[in-house]
Amino acid sequence: MSITAAMVSELRKKTGAGMMDCKKALTETGGNMDEAVDFLRKKGLSAAAKKSGRVASEGAVAATSEGSVGAIVEVNAETDFVAKNEAFKSFVADVCDIVRANEIADIEALKSFDYPGTGRTVADELTHQIATIGENMSIRRLARTDAGQGIVTSYVHGAGKIGVLVELQTTSTDEKVAELGKKLAMHVAAAAPQYLDRESVPAEIVEKEKEIMRVKAIDSGKPENIVEKIILGQINKYFGEVCLVEQAFVMDPDQKVGKLVAALSKEIGAEIKLSSYVRYQLGEGIEKKEDDFAAEVAAMSKQ
Repeated sequence: MSITAAMVSELRKKTGAGMMDCKKALTETGGNMDEAVDFLRKKGLSAAAKKSGRVASEGAVAATSEGSVGAIVEVNAETDFVAKNEAFKSFVADVCDIVRANEIADIEALKSFDYPGTGRTVADELTHQIATIGENMSIRRLARTDAGQGIVTSYVHGAGKIGVLVELQTTSTDEKVAELGKKLAMHVAAAAPQYLDRESVPAEIVEKEKEIMRVKAIDSGKPENIVEKIILGQINKYFGEVCLVEQAFVMDPDQKVGKLVAALSKEIGAEIKLSSYVRYQLGEGIEKKEDDFAAEVAAMSKQ
């Protein structure tokens, strides 16, 4: 069967694969479009497998919220160049929307969901993106939060470098609550709290910090009878640095985050509780591969 340019173009639109790959697929399958799609998917799986060993530490974080439900995801790629690719950005946004719209708890569950408008699952679409774009990609992590009777707000900073969800529990529908949530999400992006409140800090972490403070105080020659008072003051300062509700609000450093929430609660006449937050920073915790070009050249010279 003669393979026409129109057939190649149609297959390219369906799969996003290269022109020569599409022509080869149609030739190998006798012009059968469905079989050609499967041929390319199989080739995509092979291409993805070859790329799976590469370190993917770039990419994007997406966060979205609607009413009481919010979702956040991190999808990694190998280079910042791909992170700016419109197809990649669309994929990340779609994945985030899927998580928000469904009660998805983990990545494996997410991968089995249908990817909109393609007839593929999320896992298959990821493989398709890898084959099309030409870089290793991975859905690294996700979170979904449902405030029930409350509101979830989202914020993305730096074109996907940082994403945040903030959950506020309240019965109020006052627009000021949503405005506060957005400001708090921006604060979380900037201040990077480690815990929600001091009750959330593990006891062993608190004791470790106190011991460090105790040793420093004694080594500096402070009298034993005031060491404990020094520790009390310093541990409170520590909580003020790492706990969200005790941090100084970035937009008004004279006011603590917890006091800000309480003030609005009093103003609108309804209780507001800052109940949780999620903050993802792109690539945090991923060990990036450092290329040693001198070693590579030396190795090549021995071949």
